[in-house]
Amino acid sequence: MLKARRSELLLILSALMFASNGIAAKLLLDGHITAWRLAQVRAISACAILALYIWRKAPTTLRIKRSDIVPLVLYGVLGIATVQALYFLAISRMHVSIALLIEFTAPVWIVVYLRVVKRKHVPNQMWLALALALTGLALIAQIWDGLTLDGIGVIAGFGASFALAFYFLCGESLSGVRDNQSITMWGFFFAALTWCLIFPIWKFPTDVFTVSIPLGGPFDSTNVPGWVLILYVICIGTIGPYLCTIAALKNLSASTTSAFGMLEPIFVGGIAWFWFSESWTIIQLIGGVIVIAGIYMADQARSKTV
Repeated sequence: MLKARRSELLLILSALMFASNGIAAKLLLDGHITAWRLAQVRAISACAILALYIWRKAPTTLRIKRSDIVPLVLYGVLGIATVQALYFLAISRMHVSIALLIEFTAPVWIVVYLRVVKRKHVPNQMWLALALALTGLALIAQIWDGLTLDGIGVIAGFGASFALAFYFLCGESLSGVRDNQSITMWGFFFAALTWCLIFPIWKFPTDVFTVSIPLGGPFDSTNVPGWVLILYVICIGTIGPYLCTIAALKNLSASTTSAFGMLEPIFVGGIAWFWFSESWTIIQLIGGVIVIAGIYMADQARSKTV
């Protein structure tokens, strides 16, 4: 059973790693480094580590065919760098829960693309699954509590959702012709190049690597240097989940894979409960159950999407 559900388990692990990454990122962003610079070092380091690994294990996979250049550039610039940039802009102007909810409308745009552009049959079960999952996310985010909508923030949020949808669709296409390690490495290469063009690397605030940062929560009395948290963001919060997602896209559709991403807010809530003693309301628990139900329905409906 575990082998048969390998792709689903990879996506669950990916969502868990992305969620745990939020703790390390939050500690770093608390006055030690800007979100933009964190995204930059994340992309550069992930690219370098993956390149060294591939060079030692399978150097021939680093080669790019002429037909792969444009998709890989778009995958890195739009699917990785743009998602991060627009999401950061959205949360800087609106409530984080609202920005997250808007970004996770990505599965809807994927299904609309499949139906309208690709002319594929989309079963009613998939539409119902997405509606359930989005309803559950709205309950988890409690969007009625202090709802503040900002025009630029909303545009950025939907821009991030479109870019995220492109990430899954492009990743699905690339996974059919390339291995997942080289796809991820080249994606981060072009994302890193984008960030370096915007923010010169020689002006990077290197003091973040040596600053002592308290972990808080259950480890409140423990301090670690900044490079430890950055390494966690790179390995556990970046390389691991991206590789899991690309691997899953070899067997699952983009619409199903993106639906599994909706587990991330649930895992974030669980980690926040453990780390920061943040409690969940009954409504949020119900929302979590609804999200899981929607994802299960989407997974069951994937075989009917032709």
